[in-house]
Amino acid sequence: MTVMEQSPEDPLQVVDAAQLNWDDSTDLLVVGFGGAGVCAALEARDQGASVLALDRFAGGGATARSGGVVYAGGGTPQQAEAGVSDSSEAMFDYLCQEVGDAVSAETLQDFCERSRDNLAWLERQGAAFQGSVPPMKTSYPSDQYFLYYSGNEAVPSYAATARPAPRGHRALGSGMSGYNLYAPLKASALRQGVRLRTQCEVRRLVLDGTGRVIGVEAWEIPAGSRAARRHARLARWTDALHPYAPALAERLRRKVRGLELAHAERRLIRAHHGVLLSAGGFVFNRAMLTVHAPRYLGGLPLGTSGCNGSGMRLGHSAGGTLQRMEKVSAWRFINPPLAWAKGVIVNGAGYRYCNEEVYGAKLGHAMVEEQGGRAILIINRALFREAFAQIGPGKVWSFQRLPALLNLLFNAKRGNSVGQLAARVGLPREALEQTLADYGDAARGLREDALGKSRGFLASLDEGPWYALDLSFTSTLYPCPVITLGGLAVCERSGQVLDRDGQAVSGLFSAGRNAVGVASNFYVSGLSLADCVYSGRRVGAHVAGLVRAAKASQGEQQ
Repeated sequence: MTVMEQSPEDPLQVVDAAQLNWDDSTDLLVVGFGGAGVCAALEARDQGASVLALDRFAGGGATARSGGVVYAGGGTPQQAEAGVSDSSEAMFDYLCQEVGDAVSAETLQDFCERSRDNLAWLERQGAAFQGSVPPMKTSYPSDQYFLYYSGNEAVPSYAATARPAPRGHRALGSGMSGYNLYAPLKASALRQGVRLRTQCEVRRLVLDGTGRVIGVEAWEIPAGSRAARRHARLARWTDALHPYAPALAERLRRKVRGLELAHAERRLIRAHHGVLLSAGGFVFNRAMLTVHAPRYLGGLPLGTSGCNGSGMRLGHSAGGTLQRMEKVSAWRFINPPLAWAKGVIVNGAGYRYCNEEVYGAKLGHAMVEEQGGRAILIINRALFREAFAQIGPGKVWSFQRLPALLNLLFNAKRGNSVGQLAARVGLPREALEQTLADYGDAARGLREDALGKSRGFLASLDEGPWYALDLSFTSTLYPCPVITLGGLAVCERSGQVLDRDGQAVSGLFSAGRNAVGVASNFYVSGLSLADCVYSGRRVGAHVAGLVRAAKASQGEQQ
């Protein structure tokens, strides 16, 4: 057998697939069984293809731990239930401002036009949605509400060119809704015959003599073993602890890796018609962040341990090209409490630089990319007290309440005059005084707000005392979550991975945050999950078409 043994990340290359003793085989092999992977598996299986999915952990990935929000519009039943009028054209006009050139206009239009049908498809798999809209803007609604403005739709500068509508469809259920979305999809996939091998990590691709991807080399911890039980337990603890104790989570992550290296057994798995890489982003890979997006190293990685860039590295090893890797989303949410959004955010020079009512990822982008990570919130005593009242028990989520409370109690510097506050914070006095004076004029209706803030978000800060909260990117009391948006370049019609010349890498596909897609420019809540559905189903349908064509060809030859 002619096999070229190379470094672990390089593909295993053989002259012909028949040279290897395969442990398993399938039409479509899914690497990473999160949102994109399960959607691809469901679509391919529904159209007659056999599907085997592999996941390094238990499946679900970042999707299962997310807020479970799917961005959808164009007149969904939930929008109709809420009395909301929307169209795919209005959705397209808005998303053009967020998506930019991450995908073509044709692809974005197709995404919008399929949006309503994709939501209905999720419901057929068992997910549920509802049309209750919260009375005021929020970063994430309470358990009473499941349809909301999840981006910048209602911000005046956006609404001027696109009729606004709430399009954040949160999966119905209590708590963070990611599991409520993922669990029924996984259950539906297993019912329909999708096979799943968990605790099974793909370490390299297998290529034939033509360069076609024909399978994978995976390493699987034997099911039911003591190592498998310990691995599962540590993996759960790691992801649960990470938002609150990152250093401890990292130590557990190293133990998880040790178990994999010590106990996993080699498996060769054949993919007759395609390997799909859907293993998430790379926010937990600090080496990759250092190369591609070093400004974001100080943020709090958001996702799961599987978001380590492994799928991207696998694709790159087979000739795939990585694009938009510098695109990272930093989430500097300042609502709730709503009172914070009525204050002003200033930079190190004492000047405002962003409309405070915008979606948190918009503010975070301006903070990191344009202001060196500085964000200082200025409010007065009236807004300070209002903020306390807005984060009382039962009014907001604990993940919203605790950071706000800690910062109001321990990160608020007070000044009895604006000049005194400026001195305490280290800001130029004249600049801060001018900033607050201009803002006060806008709040009193004497002038338009320079940054286009809505009337309802303006508040006069004429009366003190005043408070400054340092919410900068590297704040320890107000950590800034970050996710990566770039990935493997893919054909926008099939999801096939593209090489540096724009040619398809035969047999290789990518979807979700493993690939460049609709959510690879600016982030909006629900856009990534909606892209997982769209891009995952796209791959599933394409591979199923290849299976049908192969069967038809075999039938003609017989």
